[in-house]
Amino acid sequence: MAEPIPDRIRRAEVLVEALPYIRQFHGHTLVVKLGGSAMEDLDARDSVLADIVLLRFVGMRPVLVHGGGPAITQLSRELGIEPRFVDGLRVTDARTMEIAKMVLSGKISPDLVTAIHRHGGRAMGLSGEDGPTLLVRPHQRSQADALGFVGEVAEVNPEPLLALLDRGLIPVVASLGLGYDGQAYNVNADTVAAELAVALGATKLLILTDVEGVIGEDGERVSVLEPEGAGRLVQGGVVQGGMLPKLAAALRAQAAGVTCHIVDGRLAHALLLELLTSEGIGTMLPAAEGTAAGAGSAAAASPGSPTAASA
Repeated sequence: MAEPIPDRIRRAEVLVEALPYIRQFHGHTLVVKLGGSAMEDLDARDSVLADIVLLRFVGMRPVLVHGGGPAITQLSRELGIEPRFVDGLRVTDARTMEIAKMVLSGKISPDLVTAIHRHGGRAMGLSGEDGPTLLVRPHQRSQADALGFVGEVAEVNPEPLLALLDRGLIPVVASLGLGYDGQAYNVNADTVAAELAVALGATKLLILTDVEGVIGEDGERVSVLEPEGAGRLVQGGVVQGGMLPKLAAALRAQAAGVTCHIVDGRLAHALLLELLTSEGIGTMLPAAEGTAAGAGSAAAASPGSPTAASA
């Protein structure tokens, strides 16, 4: 039975509503960080990947960044290693680092690439070690807390990502970095997404998680959040746990001129609802006035130099 005419008209109206946003962001770079239940729930993950493929087809340049904490924890336990954390940071000894590389580059990244291809897109997986794209230093707390191979981004070389984007591919980036000592380091995926967004001059950073956004003092989602308001929520203990690194990453990118969104990745087609509708569904941190994306401690490297962006 054919769909009723009013329902078909409504579908057309939805497309028309999206048109101004498609026109506005055509040719712009978007960095999407996939995590939380959106990673573990295959239906939610496929919804996100379908959105990313659609955004690529309408002329945007999405970059997908992923972590894989739960999978790393599971494999570690299967191999007899009990994971340890210090304030949310995984203690990463040599064995755990190898497990992280196996999970991120050997399992999750190829699975995401395959799924993107299944949706009709073209993608290629890489990690911060490739290129190298991310040069890192040991985390500032590493020595004091014996974190091991946990890194902080020091330099970004966006050339490998730009080459893929210019070929119409969707880069799928695992949150690993290369240390100045030649050692692989585990890096927080929210941090990686923020630094890549700054270095690529992205228009948007979208952090997908398993909550509806930043929750305010009244227990309701905050639709638009300025830095001052974010500071009050953190200092007042309203924002806690896993939202802290996400908010820190968003503020880092926002200060450099990237508009950031923290969105519930469990909701079907969350990316399209946030980007291509007038109301949105998450928390938006508008780009700071008078800034330009790409300016900051991890700015784009100059052509021909793998390490030309300094912190």
